[in-house]
Amino acid sequence: MSSSVQRKRVRKTPEARRAEIVETAARIALTEGLECVTLRRIAEELAVRPGLISHYFPSAEDLVGEAFSVASTGELDALLPADRPHGTPTQYLARYFALSAGDAYDDISRLWINARHLSRYRPVLRDRVAEQELASDDRLEGLIREGVERGEFRTDAPRTTAIQILVVLDGLGAHANTDRSNRPEAVTRMAVTTAERELGLAHGTLTDAPPLTEPGLT
Repeated sequence: MSSSVQRKRVRKTPEARRAEIVETAARIALTEGLECVTLRRIAEELAVRPGLISHYFPSAEDLVGEAFSVASTGELDALLPADRPHGTPTQYLARYFALSAGDAYDDISRLWINARHLSRYRPVLRDRVAEQELASDDRLEGLIREGVERGEFRTDAPRTTAIQILVVLDGLGAHANTDRSNRPEAVTRMAVTTAERELGLAHGTLTDAPPLTEPGLT
């Protein structure tokens, strides 16, 4: 009798399997593009039959929409956490701009470009893009309102200010696929300048703010 013991295959719960599918789809969407999110591609990544993927997502469009939502929500949480107990609104806003200007932000910028283009033809994705835009508006507005309440920011229209800032960031992000090495500093700093002006902050406030001290948020 063989002394080797055959390893028993562990069956994942439906919740765990669905989460694995979505996580894989979101990763591919972020690094390769939404066009690469197909039932067959996800099945290959997970070494399962395509029929298993279609069991959870009968329509590839539903999977594409879910992949975009998860990827964009993850990036929003990383850039601007919903819970902000370890610093001031000014510090969190400064961190938001610092991360948004880095090379690591290019992937999410490309994903948004990709999603907005494809959403012209895909109603499910169009709805998800609208939901994520609203979520970004809400998150940034919340931070601005907190800053106003604490006397750090001055604006009578936090929602409008949030949208102004995001429009500038979107415009800068639209160039994620092009060479920006010769971009003037005034252009690179445009979103920060807009925020400082609209929030009544002195020039340099958001670039000179002390960093957050919580591990992982510096």
